Amino acid sequence: MRRLLTLFMSALFALPLYAQPDPQNPEGNNMTTPPTWVVRTDRAMPDVKVGAVKDSVDIWFVNMTPGWHITTGPAAIFYHPYSIADGLYRIEATIHLFDPGERREAYGVFFAGRDLDTDDITYDYFLLRNSGEFLIKRRVGAETVIINDWTAHDAIATYGADSESSVENKLAVVNGPQDVIFWVNDQQVARLPHSEVNTQGTYGLRINHALNVHVSNLKADPM
Repeated sequence: MRRLLTLFMSALFALPLYAQPDPQNPEGNNMTTPPTWVVRTDRAMPDVKVGAVKDSVDIWFVNMTPGWHITTGPAAIFYHPYSIADGLYRIEATIHLFDPGERREAYGVFFAGRDLDTDDITYDYFLLRNSGEFLIKRRVGAETVIINDWTAHDAIATYGADSESSVENKLAVVNGPQDVIFWVNDQQVARLPHSEVNTQGTYGLRINHALNVHVSNLKADPM
């Protein structure tokens, strides 16, 4: 047991604390699943398979420089354990949505993640869907709480008949000194007081059911 603990601690401290994943320099080889990222489905699904062999997994998740490519079966969050945004910050993500068909499933970022590996999991999240709407919501354990219900905004790019292979949206969550501001494609879509939004903790991606996306950027910068 002591040897196992020593090996675990050695591996843990071999990773840089608060190191952010770099979309230009993948962790592990390109077209493989990044080894230290965590994928958690909404419901406990012990048999769900996450990997790089498309025809034999439930969630296809690979490094694809620049960034990462994800094709979901079940909805899930994706995060690196050391992607932590504390204090005042700006989280940014650039997500390319491939043809979602008629599905109105959502995608985006989560932040203020706590206890992500337990039944007491909590995080807030900022999502878009192809109807041109955004949502801000909170997960607490098995329950969810709406902070800002689905709202249409012209800033959101949608996939349509004239689209090429995908449509790109840039999301940002800015935790400022007075409030929290939500942006899409450099346009403010919501501004909420700190009393309504959790802000401190792990950040990452949330991709709902049966979506195909490429994430070309994901980072948090202090302000």
